[in-house]
Amino acid sequence: MTVLRVEHAITDYDTWKAAFDHDPADRKGSGVRRYRIYRPVDDPHYITLDLEFDGAPEAEAMLTKLHQVWKSSSAAPALVGDPQARILDTVEATDI
Repeated sequence: MTVLRVEHAITDYDTWKAAFDHDPADRKGSGVRRYRIYRPVDDPHYITLDLEFDGAPEAEAMLTKLHQVWKSSSAAPALVGDPQARILDTVEATDI
């Protein structure tokens, strides 16, 4: 499993979530199997997003799409600064 992890500051969660739900990068069509959204308990103006894929090529293609989305005016009301992204391979996962 490959994860595209995105972190960025946001203006407010509701504005960001509405833009995320609009789905300009076509998550399902781009191979996203699952996603998780996290917010720090002490910072409601920051999110971490994990998008899970079957492999790195799909994650890399999505990252390219996201860079285009982030540059668009539709993302401007929701984002603060430049998002950070990293592609990760799952090495181990255990339920305890």
